[in-house]
Amino acid sequence: MDLVAALRTQAEACDALGSPMYGELLAALADDVAAGGPTARVLEGHEDDPGPSGLALRLAGSVHRLVLAGQAGELAAFYPTAGGAWVSEGVSAVVDFLDRRYDDVRPLLDRAPQTNEVGRSAALLGGLIRMRARWPLPVRLFEIGASGGLNLRADRFRCTDDAGGAWGDPQSPVALEGAWKGAALPLGQGLTVVDRGGCDVHPIDVTSEDGRLTLTSYVWPDMTERQARLAGAIELARTRPVQVEQADAASYAERLTLVPGAMTVLWHSVMWQYVPRDQQERVAARLAALGATATDDSPLVHLFAEPTRRTPGAEHELWVCAEAWPDGGERTYLGRMAPHGVPVTWE
Repeated sequence: MDLVAALRTQAEACDALGSPMYGELLAALADDVAAGGPTARVLEGHEDDPGPSGLALRLAGSVHRLVLAGQAGELAAFYPTAGGAWVSEGVSAVVDFLDRRYDDVRPLLDRAPQTNEVGRSAALLGGLIRMRARWPLPVRLFEIGASGGLNLRADRFRCTDDAGGAWGDPQSPVALEGAWKGAALPLGQGLTVVDRGGCDVHPIDVTSEDGRLTLTSYVWPDMTERQARLAGAIELARTRPVQVEQADAASYAERLTLVPGAMTVLWHSVMWQYVPRDQQERVAARLAALGATATDDSPLVHLFAEPTRRTPGAEHELWVCAEAWPDGGERTYLGRMAPHGVPVTWE
């Protein structure tokens, strides 16, 4: 991996996605690596890390974690999540911190970045509302790559659209404002989830302080709406536990069953690219086999929001898709999601 290029690419992405703080900071850290400064020393030995491992975000998240834990008081003035405000002087403060606190930052780089992006539940929830218009049944909801399981509680969230419509609990600690655009969703119907669960290769216990720090540290500090969604979802998780077991996607999917009188839903968001090809094939095979036994009284829905090509020559876009049985399992493109979930534009 070209460390300088990786940092600069991530800096550009962060800036484009609404984090000028990380845009400026990561660009400066790229310059520091190029100059052989403290950042280069901290990242030494990670040159062969694969691109999808998100080294730049692991570095930024590691520093952020120490700030959130109260172990980097000298940086708090520059981090909105610690009551500060980002200014350009924060760059030199972070570089100095990396120089002095090398031994504290280095071990944290081995953590895989996990955000459990709450905003993406807008895509999954909206897709589920669309599916329930076809099968108005109680829902059995399961998620692969669930991280801390926050999006498994999406039926407890509050969502609004750009036309003044609203769905969900007005008192929910998670409010996804302006979540939906485009074609109107059938917001008048309710949603009853009778069973829910998920899996992750490295599940996070969001009820623990370590779990809270892990998820919060990977949400960019100056993106206050994302931080608020996450805090609300963690609050909800602590009052309504959901089991997220340690398992890979394929072995979990292979244990799915159908139940009469309920719609069984397997959903996931922005995780499929990290699933090995053989596991992807096993998940698809299990869904097809299970779908062959589905009926209108026990339907099966595979719902996902992933980087997807609608046609072979098209660019990857974050499509919200559904594959449903007994309707044949053909892929339906429901809408497009913004990178952090909100807004979703429905077709």
